Amino acid sequence: MNLDQGLTSLDPAFSRNQNAMWMVNQIFNGLVQIDSALNTVSCIAKTWQISQDGLTYTFNLRNDVYFHDHPLFPGGIGRKVIASDFAYSFYRLIDPKVGSSGGWIFSDKVKDANSFKALNDSTFQVHLNKPSPAFMKILAIQYCSVVPKEIVDHYGKDFRSHPVGTGPFKFKYWKEDEILVLLKNEHYWEKDGDKQLPYLDAVKASFISDKQSAFMNFIKKELDFFDKVDGSYRDDILTKSGKMTTKYKGKFRLTKSAYLCTEYVGILVDTNLVVVKNSPLRYKKVRQAINYSIDKSKLIKYLRNGVGIPATAGFVPEGMPGFDSSTVKGYNYDPVKAARLLTEAGFPHGKGMPEVTLHTSTTYKDLIEFIQGELNALGIKVKVDASPSASLRDLMSKNEVNFFRGSWIADYPDGENYLAVFYSKNKVPNGPNYTAYYNKEFDKLFEQSYYISDDKERFKLYQKMDNMVMENGNMVPIFYDQSVIMTQNNISGFINNPLNLMILKTVKKN
Repeated sequence: MNLDQGLTSLDPAFSRNQNAMWMVNQIFNGLVQIDSALNTVSCIAKTWQISQDGLTYTFNLRNDVYFHDHPLFPGGIGRKVIASDFAYSFYRLIDPKVGSSGGWIFSDKVKDANSFKALNDSTFQVHLNKPSPAFMKILAIQYCSVVPKEIVDHYGKDFRSHPVGTGPFKFKYWKEDEILVLLKNEHYWEKDGDKQLPYLDAVKASFISDKQSAFMNFIKKELDFFDKVDGSYRDDILTKSGKMTTKYKGKFRLTKSAYLCTEYVGILVDTNLVVVKNSPLRYKKVRQAINYSIDKSKLIKYLRNGVGIPATAGFVPEGMPGFDSSTVKGYNYDPVKAARLLTEAGFPHGKGMPEVTLHTSTTYKDLIEFIQGELNALGIKVKVDASPSASLRDLMSKNEVNFFRGSWIADYPDGENYLAVFYSKNKVPNGPNYTAYYNKEFDKLFEQSYYISDDKERFKLYQKMDNMVMENGNMVPIFYDQSVIMTQNNISGFINNPLNLMILKTVKKN
């Protein structure tokens, strides 16, 4: 396979982007895992109990899970995983000395290191400060993988390139930006029926940053797996309606499936901020007009060759448990309504409205220019400012841009993960509330949701919160993404899932 965005670390505590998560998922395991239907299922924890008050989680561990063999273990043989390994691994995420990007998982949920307890070798307990109905799903994130203390202590920061886990593949070799090799873990504990996993002997990743050349390698069968359809060769593979072109029919397999990711345009709404004070976007009717003025189906057809679903419900994407487009009222394309709202806001056909700047990262310029055209047609003058994604992210995390393109990818399959973006305690720079939406009623519902363990009841609260944000118009959801995965015809057993998590343990290559 090819990892075009490079790889930053193989240490689970720093698995913050897709490539790191993909590779960490091959080398490590956690207490639980998420199946393709987004249910939490056992992994190293075979069973668990949650206390009545939702604060204490007790996990009963398997006793046949071993770390990969390594010269630092006695006799070079990987030792058994015990409960104290999880206590150590979890505390690492909040240990200020480690500086993990996964600190958010526990930082607001536990008091200190004593919240993680090994009752004995096979019983592990986590004590939370407040209930968290999504907690079991959060524990399946790659950050929560188990690592061996003695090896981490030995390598320190270099554990990033000398990873030792319990997963289906063990680390062999990594020359940064050139090649990564993982080998089959011969002693892996998981089975598929009575067959031992994984089926593959090895996994090799290259790091060609140019998608076009990497795609040519896939066509030449030098790669078995390829993901994401890039603009440079999109028309070559997909028709405008998202079907495979006749040129490639039968040459390889292409699957399109739900991916929990919402592409959106955000609008700052806190009028105490200097950039908002004189902006016409401070008026709700202007924001609602913008929401009605974008033809999302046309955008998906012509700019994305049918990849994606028009986001006409809320911010929480299609494919997420509890998603309900009949309850969450978003915006359909309605230029007449958009024009009326603009007039009501005091800007008939955009008259007297100052020009607004829409900020985007360079990769999404075509998408944003389409939106610019739609808004111009309404009479709203828009200037597009394209900058590298790192600098745009920096501006967003300081609330310094008041009209910007963003995307939110699910960390875990629960609507809470999306609605947290509007919770006022998630103020930037420490949280992701990029639109500076602060609403006491919203916060009250958000905090109430912690105490509702019944999913159906909790989803009702989520839908109510999503409707509040939609009505406010601080968020213009453009589309719910879909993943496009291509594999050669001799590859089977690759399971797509809405978290777009790569699972290679069940893959076979004939």
